[in-house]
Amino acid sequence: MSILYTSFLVLFSIIAIIYLTSKLKLNAFISLFTVSLFLAVTALPHADIFKILKDGFGNTMGSIGLLIIFGVVIAVVLEKTGGALSIANYMLSKTGEKHAPAALGMTGFLAGLPIFCDSGFIILSGLAKSFSAKTKIAMPFIAIVLAVSLYSVHCLVPIHPGALAAAGIMKVNLGHYIIAGIIFAIPGTLAAYFWTKGMTKNKGYIPAIIDEESLEMDSRKLPSVFLSLLPIVVPLLLIAIAALMSAFGWKDQNFVFKSIQFVGQPILALFVGIIFSLLLLSNTTVSHLNSILEAAIEKAGPILIVVAGGGMFGVVIKETGIGQEAGLFLSKTGLGLAVPFLITFLLKTAQGSSTVAIITAASFIEPMLAMLGLDTEMGRLFAILAMSAGSMMISHANDAYFWVITKFSDMDSNITLKVYSTATIVMGITVFACIWIASLFIL
Repeated sequence: MSILYTSFLVLFSIIAIIYLTSKLKLNAFISLFTVSLFLAVTALPHADIFKILKDGFGNTMGSIGLLIIFGVVIAVVLEKTGGALSIANYMLSKTGEKHAPAALGMTGFLAGLPIFCDSGFIILSGLAKSFSAKTKIAMPFIAIVLAVSLYSVHCLVPIHPGALAAAGIMKVNLGHYIIAGIIFAIPGTLAAYFWTKGMTKNKGYIPAIIDEESLEMDSRKLPSVFLSLLPIVVPLLLIAIAALMSAFGWKDQNFVFKSIQFVGQPILALFVGIIFSLLLLSNTTVSHLNSILEAAIEKAGPILIVVAGGGMFGVVIKETGIGQEAGLFLSKTGLGLAVPFLITFLLKTAQGSSTVAIITAASFIEPMLAMLGLDTEMGRLFAILAMSAGSMMISHANDAYFWVITKFSDMDSNITLKVYSTATIVMGITVFACIWIASLFIL
């Protein structure tokens, strides 16, 4: 089968997924399975098609399934107990009302580590309105600062399903990815903050208007900020410490180091986070605990299925061999890290989902790594960081998060498009620029 014909089939399949999920609004998993089956039948007629599909689905589920479930449990507990709001109130108390956007931005950055960006925005949107009404700061400024801070860690830190799945496909060390993702999310968030501030200054945007009674926030029922931070900070510290120990070659030196390395494995670290999150529960009965766990598992189910479907599609693409051919061609362009960045950016802009974009891009990029000169541990890390930056842009009307921001902030979609969508461009380019500069010294 000719390379040209295979290339056409792969390109057609990617366009088909974009069309089915963004235009027809067909369920993402059904779209992924249908297109994967079509591509396997047409491009791999002599292969064991169903074995390829099952292996792709099962291997992806096996590599990240528990991580997603545990992450969702922590997120649901923080949501239902008011832990996220407690963190937000603490930040505001330290920065003062004049710096409410910065306080909410820091809150979004921290809360966004375990919580999905759309859920985090929904949880904190009422607080954003209260901050805006209290301080008389324009609602678009406060709301979009919150939005981009949540979004930055959603795209860059592999506690979230898209980055997690891509890490599995790319065979990237999760500890290194988490540390690097958090580091590179900081300049991206700051760039988006100042962009948003400039775009909303002197534009006539007004503060939120809410009932006077709603301005009084009852914090008596909220858990302490210390307990609220534990489920976020402890797992990240465990994973980070284990990753640093591994990087310095300390993991096999004695029992203490081996124990830390064991507890620092992402699955166990997140399970420790779940244990700490249970300290936030005021009602500790088994029935109440079960209701929260069941809510988390119900929320995790659709995510697991879509992510595994993306992994299945990726394996089919890999089996066609088109990635190696594309890598051979692109390696001659000298673009290097720009290749994973641009491919993910195009997929994100076209179909809207950062998760689908980075998973699809990972499957396409992984076979190219050797020819792009990135088939080393650090090369793979920088490649996936570049993909994460690409998955940030451009968030616009085909992205569900765009509409969450618009509707929960009571803003006109034109404002969201002008301010938020452009901020995602600034964020993605800033993050990629930082990654590229760092690569010059490390790779």
